[in-house]
Amino acid sequence: MPDWNQILEELNAVEAAARSQSTFDLVRRRYLKQLHELTGRNVIVYYSGWLQKPNLSGTEINDEDKNGFMTALHELDHTNGLDLILHTPGGETGATESLVDYLRSICGSDIRAFVPQLALSGGTIIACGCKEIYMGKHSSLGPIDPQIGGIPAHGAIEEFERAREEVKADPDNFLVWQPVLSKYPPAFIGRCKKAIQMVREMVIDWLRTGMFNEEDSSVALQKSTHIADTLIDAEIFKSHDRHIRPEDCLNIGLKVCFLEDKPDLQDAVLSVHHTCMHTLTGTQAFKIIENHTGKAFIQLQAHIPN
Repeated sequence: MPDWNQILEELNAVEAAARSQSTFDLVRRRYLKQLHELTGRNVIVYYSGWLQKPNLSGTEINDEDKNGFMTALHELDHTNGLDLILHTPGGETGATESLVDYLRSICGSDIRAFVPQLALSGGTIIACGCKEIYMGKHSSLGPIDPQIGGIPAHGAIEEFERAREEVKADPDNFLVWQPVLSKYPPAFIGRCKKAIQMVREMVIDWLRTGMFNEEDSSVALQKSTHIADTLIDAEIFKSHDRHIRPEDCLNIGLKVCFLEDKPDLQDAVLSVHHTCMHTLTGTQAFKIIENHTGKAFIQLQAHIPN
């Protein structure tokens, strides 16, 4: 299978006069079809262009993505299982929950996640809803601690509790902590606690009924709880944008398969990855949801004339 540069050369060669949207589609769909032919399973890519188009609204996981998955899943033979190729920074928790619930209602627990590069935050949560996760040395998952309006829920609770304790110990500290306390009213802190609880329970349930559904129920619950509690622990990872290596994901307890162990599969997956990334770089596309038959839901950045 070709590498990054060879695919770029192919894109240029297909239509030297104009690198149009259709040119990228043609090459990308060829490799999606080849991956399907290799595995015999349904394939859907879920790609975000947040790296190519930073600060653009819509690159995150959101409720609009449901329409894309409805399009991509329509008329597929759902008994063939689903290979979901993920590249996303994460996004809205409610939308993430709704997407996984929908995918599992259609495909059951026969969903494999492939992470050629990054599936962070909500992307990691989606991967936890699958029966196994394929990663390479170049792949990363991320912590799943909730962020509310860009504020880490764990951090807000920790800061609020520290302020309360210090003011309780010495009321004169109120002047120091007053700006912090004004940022975090009690209702907001309660919202943070509920967000953490929601993500934790969601991931435990998906792991228990998916990745570990063939194990003894008590063992499955124990493993699922350990993984969720680890991934959501801000003290362990220190930063929400921390990249978690495949080896660390395996040590946490996730069922990780290494792409390097299956060279043909690795080549096929990375070819799809490279074509998607070239599409996001070379066109106005910022979100690609597409299956191996070429049925796609592609969102384009609006062109603003000079």
